Amino acid sequence: MSNKIEINKLTNANIYMNGNNLLGRAEEVDLPQIKHKMAEHKALGMVGSAEFFAGIDKLECKIKWNALYPNVLKACASPFSSVMIQVRASLETYNGTGRTEEVPAVAFLTGTFKEFPMGNIKPQDNAEYETQMSVTYAKLVVNRQDIFEIDVLQNIYKVGGIDMLANFKRNIGA
Repeated sequence: MSNKIEINKLTNANIYMNGNNLLGRAEEVDLPQIKHKMAEHKALGMVGSAEFFAGIDKLECKIKWNALYPNVLKACASPFSSVMIQVRASLETYNGTGRTEEVPAVAFLTGTFKEFPMGNIKPQDNAEYETQMSVTYAKLVVNRQDIFEIDVLQNIYKVGGIDMLANFKRNIGA
């Protein structure tokens, strides 16, 4: 076992919407937070209670744009059309000798925007536009390895390529 300290840094990214490069247009992105719904179990004879997996909470993404981009807002305006978002970053690893590795980290999202702004305008300051998206599909790939994949409409939940719902789907005949 190695005792060397390795530090991963992810400090910048680029966003693509439906395959279109939006380099320099987004100021910030909040990727979905995966929250497991847990069901409490308590019964006679148990000294305490326990919680067990019962599903996944809704997934949401926020993107803060640094200006008004009509093509972005047009994509955000329809509550009936899904949008594919790709957030591409470079994950750097450092140790005592400096940077030792630099690998791609890519988040893939599909969802529908549920909020789109008219803007927040202040004197002598850039206008701010923040969009919020309801996500139905999320996948994270680091160094070409799948970390997780969730598709709530297709009952897909994979971690490291392993189907977490395989038995469940087989049991319900899916």
